[in-house]
Amino acid sequence: MTDERNRGAKGDILLDMRDVVIDGYSDERWHEIIKGVSLTLNRGEVLGLIGESGAGKSTLGLAAMGFARPGCRLTSGSITFDGMELRSTRESDKRKLWGTRIAYVAQSAAAAFNPAHKLIDQTIEATMRLGTVSKAEAQADAIELYRAMQLPDADTIGFRYPHQVSGGQLQRAMTAMAMTARPDLIIFDEPTTALDVTTQVEVLAAMRDAVERFNTAAIYITHDLAVVAQMANRIMVLRYGEEMEQAETRKMLSAPEHPYTKSLWSVRSIQKKAETSDDYILEIKDLDAAYGKGKNVLHDVSIAVPRGKTVAIVGESGSGKSTTARVVTGLLPQNRGEVLFNGEALPPELKNRKKDQLQKIQMIYQMADTAMNPRQTVADIIGRPLEFYLGLKGKAKEDRIVSLLEMIELDESFYDRLPNELSGGQKQRICIARALAAEPELIICDEVTSALDQIVQEGILKLLMRLQKELGVTYIFITHDIATVQAISDEIVVMYQGAVVEQGLKTEIMSPPHPEYTQLLLSSVPEMDPDWLTNLLDGRAKAG
Repeated sequence: MTDERNRGAKGDILLDMRDVVIDGYSDERWHEIIKGVSLTLNRGEVLGLIGESGAGKSTLGLAAMGFARPGCRLTSGSITFDGMELRSTRESDKRKLWGTRIAYVAQSAAAAFNPAHKLIDQTIEATMRLGTVSKAEAQADAIELYRAMQLPDADTIGFRYPHQVSGGQLQRAMTAMAMTARPDLIIFDEPTTALDVTTQVEVLAAMRDAVERFNTAAIYITHDLAVVAQMANRIMVLRYGEEMEQAETRKMLSAPEHPYTKSLWSVRSIQKKAETSDDYILEIKDLDAAYGKGKNVLHDVSIAVPRGKTVAIVGESGSGKSTTARVVTGLLPQNRGEVLFNGEALPPELKNRKKDQLQKIQMIYQMADTAMNPRQTVADIIGRPLEFYLGLKGKAKEDRIVSLLEMIELDESFYDRLPNELSGGQKQRICIARALAAEPELIICDEVTSALDQIVQEGILKLLMRLQKELGVTYIFITHDIATVQAISDEIVVMYQGAVVEQGLKTEIMSPPHPEYTQLLLSSVPEMDPDWLTNLLDGRAKAG
């Protein structure tokens, strides 16, 4: 697709935000959540916006579109996009900009797509609104963008519905959707959160290439410092709605000035000493599994999980990590092999498992947003397993809910809150409390920190490790984050294309020499070096 708009010269000011104040409504009053922040963005420039949960990153990113989410209001300041003052622009005129000249890539792709429409129809919607190309041309361009985003079966994947692709694939489709109209400005809000490290490398490269090729400006919101180092020309650090520091990327990485920025840089401090055990709570033996009558997606998988320890299962999207978890929990019956829990073979199908078997194996999901009923209070969410598994009611149930809140480092004031009144980290803590309410022996954690900023991640990981020490609970930790694996695991299982590549103590797996695929995973972990992605891609190109 050709771009016929006069975009202006690279380096011209595209976005100018001055003294922006945004109020949020909570506890029956308005209070400032963005406190007089200013920023300037040039055409073709990428600004990295970082800070912990609640810093105001996403709120400020949305404000760059002239938009305030429900419960927020733009109180004062100016937001000028290509000469237009967005605060005084009519809503109908701003809507003409959104999706065409200004695009937004959200963190949760699952919530951004309409489940009733095929991916390609949603991808080309903004382009068709412009009326500059035919539907066939728009679809052809979308397919090229799918290919650039490293989506499998690029020619046909767009004709699937959102529920028919993985979370990582959906995230890449949403990035392609944002790029179809060749916008002047893209707001990337944690766009690679759901991606494994090998896929992330390709997607980051594709996004950076698109930004450079089309002279697009971008605000890149992330909690991953190594990722922002690959994407951003400048970095702004936010905390509690205020700017802490702003500088050119290389300067910020090499010599941060503000104490808070320095604390972000050094946040990966926790490490768990790995120990072995011959007492296995879970044994997966010679497992084959498939969805429906299709071909096997798990091939001869065998994994042993020591009691009271943490086994991390790592691998790229489609490697079989979550499918293995589905078999363990009974959501997907295996075709061959067996799963032993405390030495007893578990029935393959969930409906055939006894109540105590269901109780002793719990799961915490990646997206806390979609894992909780938005109409239920915290007490309802935590209280359900207390009643179902333990038969607690009345005062006994209330007391146990408060006790569980204290266990996850939240107080009694959260008892009657709804999910939309919680931060991302608080939501995940509630999901942890819900799992603990059943008094399980094994908890499967499926990417439970991937959607959280690094400081909140640290808090959740430390919480999980403390609970393991206090309660003796065993974890299977499914993740694509090698830093998380380093922090929390005792043993590591590496999976690729439905099979186990290697497994063993963390110290053994992380030490060279590595099998080829493990080496690929480890080499794909971004480093806080702005040249890392370029050097990696150059090295792989030379290697053929």
